[in-house]
Amino acid sequence: MSSSHSNSTTVVSEGAWALAWRRFKSDRVGVWSGITVILSLALVLTTLLGNLGADWEKEVAIGHAPPSWAMADLQAGDANKSVPEIFLYEPTPTDVIDPIAAQWEQAQKAVKPAGDQVNALATHLPMGADKWGRDVLAKTIKGAETSILVGLAAALMATVLGAALGAVSGWYGGVVDDLSNWLYNVFHSIPSILLILAIAAVLNTKGTMAVVLILGTTGWTGTYRLIRGEYLKHRNRDYVRAADAIGASNNRRMFVHILPNVSHVILVQFSLLTVSCIKAEVILSFLGFGVPVDGVSWGTMLTEAQNDLLVGQWWQLLSATAAMSIFVTALSLLTDSLRDALDPKVIH
Repeated sequence: MSSSHSNSTTVVSEGAWALAWRRFKSDRVGVWSGITVILSLALVLTTLLGNLGADWEKEVAIGHAPPSWAMADLQAGDANKSVPEIFLYEPTPTDVIDPIAAQWEQAQKAVKPAGDQVNALATHLPMGADKWGRDVLAKTIKGAETSILVGLAAALMATVLGAALGAVSGWYGGVVDDLSNWLYNVFHSIPSILLILAIAAVLNTKGTMAVVLILGTTGWTGTYRLIRGEYLKHRNRDYVRAADAIGASNNRRMFVHILPNVSHVILVQFSLLTVSCIKAEVILSFLGFGVPVDGVSWGTMLTEAQNDLLVGQWWQLLSATAAMSIFVTALSLLTDSLRDALDPKVIH
């Protein structure tokens, strides 16, 4: 008597996160944007460890020294038509003593032969120097530490706070929803800039942590409104009812079943808030509530660049703007790719 054995193959479907990861890997723009963001975060970690940008306060050149590539152009052409007068000035014994010109003459003698009118110190500065003679590139690298940390930390705080309140309010409803909506209306009814300044005045402190707390506690309202609406929509859907039928707890249904289906909304809000927080740091620093005077960020660099532009010095503005644009654009593209990968409604 023969017996036959049948082999059954168990098919395990991909989970929401595994499916999202597979979708994301197929998006080249998203992958390269992710690499750019990771490199930016690695740069921030390097500055935190003191390996880069530690000597940004050191005066290494004459004030407003042009970038090295700009000086290279001047060397190839007619320097007298392009170099600012301060870089061409050669004091004579009969001239009135000028501290700036004397400093320039001393720097020339130390690094260049007599009569050479090209600033040799500027050849070591790819993005030139600020008005105090500090390396703009070193300031940009060090400023990335402050701006990126402030933007990410404040946006993360605001997103988590808004998502948590929105999830609880939309899921439970009733009194919990009424209290959450009251809190939302209080924060939302006050103009954002006034609310930021009021909290800054109450905290009466400066520094990175103060900026994070100020922006994190004022930027959650938009995320709350969107996530509350998503949970109100999802809590009565079939897959949530099925999870309830098999005994899933409230927390599991809220954060295991519904959260992956609304995560694309959270990611978009996180990206928008990061950009907003980086911009808000500029305003706070300009008003004296942000980065202290002995610190540096992209915001403080842009504030300084306003005065530099009045005298035709544009390289600090270019450096800070380019760094901010690269990071913000990469983060936005990465967020769009993650949103598409996590959104179950998007057809791939």
